[in-house]
Amino acid sequence: MADDDKPLSTLVAQGWEIVNYTVAYEAEGAMQSVLLRKQKQHKILRFRPKTFGKGYVVKEMDV
Repeated sequence: MADDDKPLSTLVAQGWEIVNYTVAYEAEGAMQSVLLRKQKQHKILRFRPKTFGKGYVVKEMDV
């Protein structure tokens, strides 16, 4: 797997700290959310399995 396939690992390697992790079960599958912190910045990384095929749908949001 390339680093693009592991966005959480990439962010942690860049110095982001995992603050919280949650899982919510929806019709598409388990939606996982990770709250990250780096200095005074925060991000939310959400990912879930793709409906068709292998891999994940990833959404990154600045807070």
